[in-house]
Amino acid sequence: MTLLKWRVFSVAILLAFSVMASTVTKAQEAQAMREIPLGSGSGGTSLAGFGGTTSFGGDVGGAAATAGPEAAAFDGTYVWVSAQFSNSVTRLRASDGSSAGTFTVGKGPVALLYAASHIWVANYLSNNVMKISPATGGIVGTYAVGEGPGSLAFDGANVWVGNRNSNTVTKLSAKGAILGTFPVGKRPIGLAFGSNSIWVANNFSNTVTRLSTAGAVLGTYEVGKGPFGVATQGGNVWVTNYFGQTVTKLRGTDGLNLGTFKVGDGAAGIVFDGTNMWVVNNGDSTVMKVNPSTGTVVTVYGTGKGPFSVAFDGSRIWVPNFGSNSVSITAAN
Repeated sequence: MTLLKWRVFSVAILLAFSVMASTVTKAQEAQAMREIPLGSGSGGTSLAGFGGTTSFGGDVGGAAATAGPEAAAFDGTYVWVSAQFSNSVTRLRASDGSSAGTFTVGKGPVALLYAASHIWVANYLSNNVMKISPATGGIVGTYAVGEGPGSLAFDGANVWVGNRNSNTVTKLSAKGAILGTFPVGKRPIGLAFGSNSIWVANNFSNTVTRLSTAGAVLGTYEVGKGPFGVATQGGNVWVTNYFGQTVTKLRGTDGLNLGTFKVGDGAAGIVFDGTNMWVVNNGDSTVMKVNPSTGTVVTVYGTGKGPFSVAFDGSRIWVPNFGSNSVSITAAN
């Protein structure tokens, strides 16, 4: 690994470990979630395919070193979870949460997407994206992209990849052909498709870039501190601000700021369930259900340690817990 890559990756890991030590604000008010253990990071012991010590960190909050389950995606039958330190993805049955296999991928898988009938995996340290068969877990293709791929989105025809270390996004066809690479802001860490545009959260620029599906910049909009996750909701775009402890709501037609609303510490992943927004707070180890009309927090749920992302399977919310090798689950409504 080059010195630059190591420094950037180290910053990300230190950030994760530092915020996971935070206490949950008003923890006694958080609703319980079902928590499914995925495995142990201690001494090579493994449950559901996770395990092995990490070379990037040590104990987290007094627990054994974590395999780092970070991202999740739903394929219609299974929920897939990536473990960035064990270089694997695990397939869980959405019906009951049981393991249906663990599969080796590239180095540092940090983002997942279900699109074009396949699971797509962004391998941060391998500088590539893998396309996986949901039925078998087999790798269909591996495609080189920019440096530090760490986010994925689908525009209905093509897959977009945010390259955190090269400050670009790459457009891939569903067959993996590179259709273009386009400059954006610093550390593009979140992507979403909405209003016929690609929306890019630039974590170190405190901005969101809007791209046309051809890759042209349509606008750049200031948001809060450390924008991280992006999700669309009708004609609106929601952005979590990791260091601002807020979410920002933008109008999809022109990027107009429709409001910034308080959430928890380390606001990271975000998803829309058709009724409410769900915001993961990495530092608080919570997920919040937010009313999209008012921006008010409806309910707070306690998760495992240090979650970064969230997925919706049509009826339930799934939260991979980076610091505790588990997934937390609750009914959406």
